[in-house]
Amino acid sequence: MCSARWRLLVLLTASACTRAVVAPTPSGDDRVVLRYVIDSLLQAPETRSARWGVLIVDPESGDTLYSHDAGKLMVPASNQKILTAAFALDALGPDFRFETPFVARGAVRDAVLEGDLLVVGRGDPSVSDHMAGDAMIPLEMVADSIAARGIRRIRGRLVAHGNAFPDANIGWAWEHDDLATTSGAAVDELLFNEGFSRVMVRAAALPGDTARATTAPAATFPALRVSAVTIARGTGPDSVPRITAVKDTVRGDVVIAGTIPVGDSASVIVTHRDPAQAYLAALREALGDRGIRIDDSVMTLADSGETVFVLRSPPLSQILAAFLKPSQNQIGEMLLKAVPLMRVDSGTARAGRRLLGERLRAWGAEPDGFLVWDGSGLSRQDLVSPETLVRVLDAMRRGQHFQAYYDAFPVAGVDGTLRTRMRSTAAEGNVRGKTGTLSNVRSLSGYVTTASGRVLLYSVLANNYLVPTAYISRVQDTIAVRLARLRHTGGAN
Repeated sequence: MCSARWRLLVLLTASACTRAVVAPTPSGDDRVVLRYVIDSLLQAPETRSARWGVLIVDPESGDTLYSHDAGKLMVPASNQKILTAAFALDALGPDFRFETPFVARGAVRDAVLEGDLLVVGRGDPSVSDHMAGDAMIPLEMVADSIAARGIRRIRGRLVAHGNAFPDANIGWAWEHDDLATTSGAAVDELLFNEGFSRVMVRAAALPGDTARATTAPAATFPALRVSAVTIARGTGPDSVPRITAVKDTVRGDVVIAGTIPVGDSASVIVTHRDPAQAYLAALREALGDRGIRIDDSVMTLADSGETVFVLRSPPLSQILAAFLKPSQNQIGEMLLKAVPLMRVDSGTARAGRRLLGERLRAWGAEPDGFLVWDGSGLSRQDLVSPETLVRVLDAMRRGQHFQAYYDAFPVAGVDGTLRTRMRSTAAEGNVRGKTGTLSNVRSLSGYVTTASGRVLLYSVLANNYLVPTAYISRVQDTIAVRLARLRHTGGAN
């Protein structure tokens, strides 16, 4: 006999559990069937403690196909990125590129810069393995350009100049456990590899010897102190690597501890507590690889200087795809601050929240239909209604930059966070949806084209559930597939 937990899914997935009892699906208008199906999904006893918010709209006809608590505030998780991406694209345009000037403060004589090299960060999130293939490549371009200027020695220092993002470098009310993960890495106006490095640990040849460790994408950052020991391969805990990476706040290096069996390897993540320090360390490595020496002399110099190179990011349209498809948090925080930096010269999250709120209200969102605290949705203090999400989706659909926005969403069964979902269904290659996940929070909102060729806007948010998240995902996917199969011609509802 099948578990009651999965009983509901028989309705749409043709389960082999023949003893499950469900009411028959009514015949008639597809919209009637749709409402019946969604009602059945949301009213299942398995999720009786959960809170659902659902809104499905045909924007061309103005027809609301389904609504359940659509005006209620819910924790959106990464559906917050729907708002942030729309905000940035509307304010900056798809062709916008971040610029990072490199300024020589001092004269260049006989291949020597008699002063500092200033790096003026403005929030470029693209110096990363994720976007560049190798985060060192953009910095190597900088080093090549400086070498091409004939500079072989910098008498002064590498300096992060200015303070474009003067407030906290983590989001409001982020949980402590997230800060050591790639999801909660800190951001600043200079950001290297989305705020983290990888440490690869390899066992030595003999038990008892110290393991070896290297870092990437920069080979020289962070500085490591390895105490991890190689052990003979055994059983249980002795059969797998048990490696930790802990920042020594006094010495400033990272201690690699634990045990690793002979012949094995492991990889651990280290987040950058000081993003600018990580960026400058990687730049120093790139310059050194080009034979450019840095003396680090403290010199009295004027504030101004000559720009020797400007590093330009890919266009915002590409950055948005790197933001929405994998649900990358740090890009969201950078965009929330970059928009007010470019528009009102104040690169703070507070200014970003104010401008985003003004934009949402201009798009028709109710003043009590959202509460914004960060740009990524990692904060559980963010609150958004399905109605607000659908209004933003519709505003972008009607806007001049819709194609760039639409293309940035994950595609069901194809890429991003939806690449393994809804395969071999009418939704595959069709449904565009932004996912969102926190503990007891699961979201899916976006666009779908019906079998009759109409584009629908949908938002399905779930909070406070106790069943496995996979169950909630199946409910959301079932709804999305139903919408893709819908034969709906518009008209009053």
